[in-house]
Amino acid sequence: MFFSSPFKLKKKGIMGMNQRNSGYVGRYNPRSLYPLVDNKLKTKIIARDANVTTPALLGVISMQAEVDNVEQFIKGTNGFVIKPAKGSGGKGILVVTKVQDGRYYKANGNEESVTEIKRHVTNILAGLFSLGGSADVAVIEALIQFDSAFDGFSFEGVPDVRVIVFKGFPVMAMMRLSTAASDGKANLHQGAVGVGIDIGTGKAINAVQFDRPVDSHPDTGKELKQLNVPNWERLIYLAASCYEMTGMGYLGTDMVLDRDLGPMLLELNARPGLAIQIANGTGILPRLKLIEQLSGAAEMSVEERVAFCKENFSDIPLIDAT
Repeated sequence: MFFSSPFKLKKKGIMGMNQRNSGYVGRYNPRSLYPLVDNKLKTKIIARDANVTTPALLGVISMQAEVDNVEQFIKGTNGFVIKPAKGSGGKGILVVTKVQDGRYYKANGNEESVTEIKRHVTNILAGLFSLGGSADVAVIEALIQFDSAFDGFSFEGVPDVRVIVFKGFPVMAMMRLSTAASDGKANLHQGAVGVGIDIGTGKAINAVQFDRPVDSHPDTGKELKQLNVPNWERLIYLAASCYEMTGMGYLGTDMVLDRDLGPMLLELNARPGLAIQIANGTGILPRLKLIEQLSGAAEMSVEERVAFCKENFSDIPLIDAT
Protein backbone atom coordinates (compact mmCIF):
# COMPACT_ATOMS: atom_id res chain seq x y z
CA MET A 1 0.00 0.00 0.00
CA PHE A 2 1.43 3.41 -0.95
CA PHE A 3 -0.01 5.03 2.21
CA SER A 4 2.98 4.14 4.36
CA SER A 5 2.99 5.50 7.93
CA PRO A 6 0.20 5.24 10.55
CA PHE A 7 0.03 9.05 10.55
CA LYS A 8 -0.59 9.16 6.82
CA LEU A 9 -3.17 6.37 7.07
CA LYS A 10 -5.07 8.29 9.75
CA LYS A 11 -4.82 11.56 7.84
CA LYS A 12 -6.23 9.90 4.72
CA GLY A 13 -9.09 8.36 6.72
CA ILE A 14 -8.04 4.81 5.82
CA MET A 15 -10.07 2.06 7.50
CA GLY A 16 -8.24 -1.12 8.56
CA MET A 17 -9.56 -4.65 8.75
CA ASN A 18 -10.16 -4.72 12.51
CA GLN A 19 -12.11 -1.47 12.37
CA ARG A 20 -14.13 -2.73 9.43
CA ASN A 21 -14.97 -6.00 11.16
CA SER A 22 -15.90 -4.61 14.58
CA GLY A 23 -17.14 -1.13 13.78
CA TYR A 24 -19.09 -1.77 10.60
CA VAL A 25 -19.52 -5.39 9.47
CA GLY A 26 -20.18 -6.70 12.98
CA ARG A 27 -22.27 -3.72 14.02
CA TYR A 28 -24.46 -3.20 10.96
CA ASN A 29 -24.79 -6.67 9.39
CA PRO A 30 -27.00 -9.07 11.42
CA ARG A 31 -25.59 -12.60 11.22
CA SER A 32 -29.05 -13.95 10.43
CA LEU A 33 -28.98 -12.09 7.09
CA TYR A 34 -25.63 -13.43 5.89
CA PRO A 35 -27.18 -16.34 3.90
CA LEU A 36 -28.91 -13.79 1.66
CA VAL A 37 -25.57 -12.55 0.35
CA ASP A 38 -23.31 -15.56 0.91
CA ASN A 39 -25.55 -17.67 -1.33
CA LYS A 40 -25.69 -16.36 -4.90
CA LEU A 41 -28.91 -18.23 -5.63
CA LYS A 42 -30.68 -16.63 -2.66
CA THR A 43 -29.34 -13.26 -3.77
CA LYS A 44 -30.87 -13.74 -7.22
CA ILE A 45 -34.22 -14.62 -5.66
CA ILE A 46 -34.43 -11.54 -3.42
CA ALA A 47 -33.13 -9.35 -6.27
CA ARG A 48 -35.89 -10.59 -8.54
CA ASP A 49 -38.50 -9.85 -5.86
CA ALA A 50 -37.06 -6.33 -5.47
CA ASN A 51 -37.03 -5.71 -9.27
CA VAL A 52 -33.24 -5.49 -9.31
CA THR A 53 -31.88 -6.83 -12.60
CA THR A 54 -29.47 -9.79 -12.49
CA PRO A 55 -27.98 -12.04 -15.21
CA ALA A 56 -30.58 -14.49 -16.54
CA LEU A 57 -30.72 -17.81 -14.70
CA LEU A 58 -30.41 -20.77 -17.09
CA GLY A 59 -30.56 -23.53 -14.51
CA VAL A 60 -29.58 -24.87 -11.10
CA ILE A 61 -27.96 -28.22 -10.31
CA SER A 62 -28.25 -29.27 -6.69
CA MET A 63 -27.39 -32.99 -6.72
CA GLN A 64 -25.12 -35.39 -8.56
CA ALA A 65 -28.05 -37.12 -10.28
CA GLU A 66 -28.81 -33.83 -12.06
CA VAL A 67 -25.34 -33.19 -13.48
CA ASP A 68 -26.27 -34.45 -16.95
CA ASN A 69 -28.91 -31.69 -17.08
CA VAL A 70 -26.14 -29.16 -17.67
CA GLU A 71 -26.13 -30.07 -21.38
CA GLN A 72 -29.77 -29.04 -21.67
CA PHE A 73 -29.22 -25.80 -19.77
CA ILE A 74 -26.36 -24.62 -22.01
CA LYS A 75 -27.83 -25.90 -25.29
CA GLY A 76 -28.41 -23.12 -27.81
CA THR A 77 -26.48 -20.47 -25.87
CA ASN A 78 -23.67 -18.30 -27.20
CA GLY A 79 -21.92 -18.47 -23.85
CA PHE A 80 -22.63 -19.06 -20.18
CA VAL A 81 -21.27 -18.91 -16.65
CA ILE A 82 -21.27 -21.73 -14.10
CA LYS A 83 -20.58 -20.72 -10.50
CA PRO A 84 -20.89 -22.15 -6.99
CA ALA A 85 -23.77 -20.58 -5.06
CA LYS A 86 -21.61 -20.27 -1.94
CA GLY A 87 -18.26 -19.53 -3.57
CA SER A 88 -16.06 -16.56 -2.70
CA GLY A 89 -13.19 -14.63 -4.22
CA GLY A 90 -14.09 -15.73 -7.74
CA LYS A 91 -13.22 -19.36 -7.02
CA GLY A 92 -14.95 -22.04 -9.05
CA ILE A 93 -16.40 -19.73 -11.69
CA LEU A 94 -16.30 -21.19 -15.21
CA VAL A 95 -16.90 -18.69 -18.00
CA VAL A 96 -17.52 -19.90 -21.55
CA THR A 97 -17.47 -16.98 -23.97
CA LYS A 98 -17.92 -18.80 -27.29
CA VAL A 99 -19.91 -21.81 -28.45
CA GLN A 100 -19.12 -23.06 -31.94
CA ASP A 101 -20.27 -26.29 -33.59
CA GLY A 102 -21.18 -27.76 -30.22
CA ARG A 103 -17.76 -26.94 -28.74
CA TYR A 104 -17.16 -24.62 -25.80
CA TYR A 105 -14.35 -22.08 -25.45
CA LYS A 106 -13.15 -19.87 -22.60
CA ALA A 107 -11.95 -16.28 -23.08
CA ASN A 108 -8.32 -17.40 -23.41
CA GLY A 109 -9.27 -19.68 -26.31
CA ASN A 110 -8.92 -22.95 -24.39
CA GLU A 111 -11.64 -25.48 -25.09
CA GLU A 112 -13.79 -27.02 -22.37
CA SER A 113 -15.32 -30.37 -23.24
CA VAL A 114 -18.77 -31.40 -22.03
CA THR A 115 -17.05 -33.97 -19.81
CA GLU A 116 -14.87 -31.26 -18.24
CA ILE A 117 -17.90 -29.01 -17.71
CA LYS A 118 -19.74 -31.82 -15.94
CA ARG A 119 -16.68 -32.54 -13.82
CA HIS A 120 -16.57 -28.89 -12.83
CA VAL A 121 -20.21 -29.05 -11.75
CA THR A 122 -19.46 -32.16 -9.70
CA ASN A 123 -16.62 -30.34 -7.95
CA ILE A 124 -18.98 -27.47 -7.14
CA LEU A 125 -21.53 -29.87 -5.63
CA ALA A 126 -18.79 -31.45 -3.49
CA GLY A 127 -18.00 -28.04 -1.97
CA LEU A 128 -14.56 -27.68 -3.52
CA PHE A 129 -15.06 -23.91 -3.95
CA SER A 130 -17.60 -23.07 -1.26
CA LEU A 131 -17.16 -21.21 2.00
CA GLY A 132 -16.08 -23.74 4.62
CA GLY A 133 -16.05 -26.57 2.09
CA SER A 134 -19.76 -27.33 2.60
CA ALA A 135 -21.89 -29.01 -0.05
CA ASP A 136 -23.03 -26.55 -2.68
CA VAL A 137 -25.22 -26.07 -5.74
CA ALA A 138 -24.17 -25.01 -9.23
CA VAL A 139 -25.78 -21.91 -10.70
CA ILE A 140 -25.80 -21.58 -14.51
CA GLU A 141 -26.29 -18.04 -15.83
CA ALA A 142 -26.42 -16.36 -19.22
CA LEU A 143 -23.20 -14.70 -20.32
CA ILE A 144 -23.03 -10.95 -19.82
CA GLN A 145 -22.40 -9.03 -23.02
CA PHE A 146 -20.41 -6.14 -21.63
CA ASP A 147 -20.97 -2.62 -22.87
CA SER A 148 -18.78 -1.50 -25.79
CA ALA A 149 -17.90 1.60 -23.74
CA PHE A 150 -15.41 -0.66 -21.95
CA ASP A 151 -13.59 -1.89 -25.06
CA GLY A 152 -9.86 -1.94 -24.32
CA PHE A 153 -10.32 -1.39 -20.60
CA SER A 154 -10.38 -5.08 -19.70
CA PHE A 155 -8.45 -8.16 -20.84
CA GLU A 156 -10.30 -11.45 -21.38
CA GLY A 157 -12.91 -10.72 -18.76
CA VAL A 158 -16.01 -8.71 -17.89
CA PRO A 159 -15.26 -5.54 -15.90
CA ASP A 160 -17.41 -4.94 -12.84
CA VAL A 161 -18.14 -2.04 -10.51
CA ARG A 162 -17.85 -2.50 -6.74
CA VAL A 163 -19.94 0.01 -4.79
CA ILE A 164 -19.74 0.16 -0.99
CA VAL A 165 -23.22 0.90 0.36
CA PHE A 166 -23.48 2.06 3.97
CA LYS A 167 -26.95 2.35 5.51
CA GLY A 168 -28.26 2.66 1.96
CA PHE A 169 -25.76 5.36 0.88
CA PRO A 170 -23.37 4.57 -2.02
CA VAL A 171 -20.23 5.95 -0.37
CA MET A 172 -17.36 4.72 -2.57
CA ALA A 173 -16.96 2.94 -5.91
CA MET A 174 -14.32 1.36 -8.09
CA MET A 175 -14.20 -0.54 -11.36
CA ARG A 176 -12.18 -3.74 -11.49
CA LEU A 177 -10.53 -4.50 -14.83
CA SER A 178 -9.13 -7.94 -15.57
CA THR A 179 -5.60 -8.36 -16.92
CA ALA A 180 -3.34 -11.11 -18.19
CA ALA A 181 -1.78 -11.22 -14.71
CA SER A 182 -5.19 -11.78 -13.10
CA ASP A 183 -6.03 -14.53 -15.64
CA GLY A 184 -9.04 -12.63 -16.89
CA LYS A 185 -10.57 -12.29 -13.41
CA ALA A 186 -11.53 -9.04 -11.69
CA ASN A 187 -9.52 -9.80 -8.56
CA LEU A 188 -7.15 -7.05 -7.42
CA HIS A 189 -4.99 -9.42 -5.38
CA GLN A 190 -4.31 -11.44 -8.53
CA GLY A 191 -3.34 -8.40 -10.58
CA ALA A 192 -6.54 -6.82 -11.86
CA VAL A 193 -6.54 -3.05 -12.17
CA GLY A 194 -8.68 -1.13 -9.69
CA VAL A 195 -10.01 2.19 -10.91
CA GLY A 196 -11.51 4.62 -8.42
CA ILE A 197 -14.82 5.96 -9.74
CA ASP A 198 -16.21 9.36 -8.85
CA ILE A 199 -19.57 8.93 -7.11
CA GLY A 200 -20.93 12.10 -8.67
CA THR A 201 -20.05 11.48 -12.30
CA GLY A 202 -19.04 7.85 -12.90
CA LYS A 203 -15.65 9.00 -14.21
CA ALA A 204 -12.22 7.56 -13.36
CA ILE A 205 -10.28 9.47 -10.69
CA ASN A 206 -7.39 7.14 -9.80
CA ALA A 207 -6.08 3.70 -10.76
CA VAL A 208 -3.78 1.07 -9.25
CA GLN A 209 -2.40 -2.37 -10.00
CA PHE A 210 -0.70 -4.35 -7.23
CA ASP A 211 -1.29 -1.29 -4.99
CA ARG A 212 0.79 0.97 -7.26
CA PRO A 213 -0.52 3.87 -9.39
CA VAL A 214 -0.99 3.22 -13.12
CA ASP A 215 -2.32 5.43 -15.89
CA SER A 216 -2.97 2.85 -18.62
CA HIS A 217 -4.10 -0.76 -18.87
CA PRO A 218 -1.00 -3.01 -18.75
CA ASP A 219 -2.18 -5.25 -21.62
CA THR A 220 -4.18 -2.99 -23.93
CA GLY A 221 -2.46 0.34 -23.31
CA LYS A 222 -5.83 2.06 -22.95
CA GLU A 223 -5.63 5.33 -21.00
CA LEU A 224 -7.59 4.76 -17.81
CA LYS A 225 -8.50 8.43 -17.35
CA GLN A 226 -10.81 7.98 -20.35
CA LEU A 227 -12.97 5.52 -18.42
CA ASN A 228 -16.50 6.82 -17.94
CA VAL A 229 -19.18 4.42 -16.71
CA PRO A 230 -22.39 4.78 -18.75
CA ASN A 231 -25.82 4.66 -17.08
CA TRP A 232 -24.10 5.70 -13.85
CA GLU A 233 -27.24 7.14 -12.25
CA ARG A 234 -29.12 3.87 -12.72
CA LEU A 235 -26.16 1.80 -11.53
CA ILE A 236 -25.71 3.56 -8.19
CA TYR A 237 -29.49 3.66 -7.69
CA LEU A 238 -29.59 -0.14 -8.00
CA ALA A 239 -26.58 -0.46 -5.68
CA ALA A 240 -28.17 1.80 -3.04
CA SER A 241 -31.47 -0.08 -3.23
CA CYS A 242 -29.69 -3.27 -2.13
CA TYR A 243 -29.94 -1.88 1.42
CA GLU A 244 -33.72 -2.32 1.48
CA MET A 245 -33.37 -5.59 -0.40
CA THR A 246 -31.07 -7.22 2.18
CA GLY A 247 -31.41 -5.23 5.40
CA MET A 248 -27.61 -5.12 5.64
CA GLY A 249 -26.01 -1.86 6.68
CA TYR A 250 -22.48 -2.35 5.34
CA LEU A 251 -22.46 -4.01 1.95
CA GLY A 252 -20.32 -4.50 -1.13
CA THR A 253 -22.43 -4.56 -4.30
CA ASP A 254 -20.84 -5.86 -7.49
CA MET A 255 -22.50 -4.42 -10.58
CA VAL A 256 -21.99 -5.04 -14.29
CA LEU A 257 -23.20 -3.28 -17.41
CA ASP A 258 -24.77 -5.45 -20.08
CA ARG A 259 -24.74 -4.13 -23.63
CA ASP A 260 -28.47 -4.66 -24.02
CA LEU A 261 -29.88 -4.80 -20.48
CA GLY A 262 -27.84 -2.04 -18.85
CA PRO A 263 -26.72 -2.11 -15.19
CA MET A 264 -27.38 -5.28 -13.26
CA LEU A 265 -26.41 -6.82 -9.93
CA LEU A 266 -23.82 -9.57 -10.15
CA GLU A 267 -23.44 -10.43 -6.45
CA LEU A 268 -23.29 -9.02 -2.92
CA ASN A 269 -20.64 -9.18 -0.22
CA ALA A 270 -21.23 -8.78 3.52
CA ARG A 271 -17.48 -8.39 4.15
CA PRO A 272 -16.26 -6.16 1.30
CA GLY A 273 -12.50 -5.73 1.04
CA LEU A 274 -10.55 -2.58 1.79
CA ALA A 275 -8.64 -2.20 -1.49
CA ILE A 276 -11.33 0.13 -2.81
CA GLN A 277 -9.62 2.83 -0.71
CA ILE A 278 -6.35 2.31 -2.55
CA ALA A 279 -8.12 2.45 -5.91
CA ASN A 280 -9.71 5.78 -4.91
CA GLY A 281 -6.55 7.20 -3.36
CA THR A 282 -8.40 8.13 -0.19
CA GLY A 283 -9.95 6.57 2.91
CA ILE A 284 -13.57 5.62 3.42
CA LEU A 285 -13.84 6.48 7.13
CA PRO A 286 -14.76 10.19 6.77
CA ARG A 287 -17.63 9.23 4.49
CA LEU A 288 -18.90 6.55 6.86
CA LYS A 289 -18.72 8.90 9.84
CA LEU A 290 -20.62 11.61 7.95
CA ILE A 291 -23.46 9.15 7.27
CA GLU A 292 -23.47 8.02 10.90
CA GLN A 293 -23.88 11.64 12.03
CA LEU A 294 -26.56 12.46 9.46
CA SER A 295 -29.92 13.16 11.07
CA GLY A 296 -32.97 11.80 9.27
CA ALA A 297 -30.95 9.33 7.20
CA ALA A 298 -33.35 6.48 7.98
CA GLU A 299 -36.27 8.40 6.42
CA MET A 300 -34.47 9.29 3.20
CA SER A 301 -35.49 7.63 -0.07
CA VAL A 302 -33.05 5.86 -2.39
CA GLU A 303 -33.06 8.91 -4.67
CA GLU A 304 -32.30 11.25 -1.76
CA ARG A 305 -29.46 9.05 -0.52
CA VAL A 306 -27.89 8.91 -3.97
CA ALA A 307 -28.21 12.68 -4.38
CA PHE A 308 -26.57 13.24 -0.98
CA CYS A 309 -23.57 11.07 -1.92
CA LYS A 310 -23.20 12.70 -5.34
CA GLU A 311 -23.09 16.11 -3.67
CA ASN A 312 -20.79 15.21 -0.77
CA PHE A 313 -18.45 12.54 -2.15
CA SER A 314 -17.72 13.77 -5.66
CA ASP A 315 -14.00 14.25 -6.29
CA ILE A 316 -12.74 14.90 -9.78
CA PRO A 317 -8.89 14.84 -9.96
CA LEU A 318 -8.03 12.81 -13.04
CA ILE A 319 -5.48 9.99 -13.06
CA ASP A 320 -1.86 10.99 -13.29
CA ALA A 321 0.57 8.20 -12.41
CA THR A 322 3.65 10.17 -13.35
